[in-house]
Amino acid sequence: MSVDKATVKRIANLARFRIEDERLEPLAGELNNILDWIEQLSQVDTDGVKPMTSVVDHALHWRADEVTDGGKRDAILSNAPASEFGFFAVPKVIE
Repeated sequence: MSVDKATVKRIANLARFRIEDERLEPLAGELNNILDWIEQLSQVDTDGVKPMTSVVDHALHWRADEVTDGGKRDAILSNAPASEFGFFAVPKVIE
């Protein structure tokens, strides 16, 4: 895929960027370099490579899955401007 000045201008318009005409050609070249690099990555053979989320092999620490209320209701409600009966109190909007 090749990006020309008209495409860069359209992308800038869609992104709501204002770009001067003298900057269109250098940006087209930069975008073409990025797209060439992505094409090179798509040619890499990744068959048999396990997906990983980190370069360090480590396991997550598991905890017991318990349903609780968090035990912090009073601490949370202390930040509220108003509370009633253990809930946030808000002004009436519809009468």
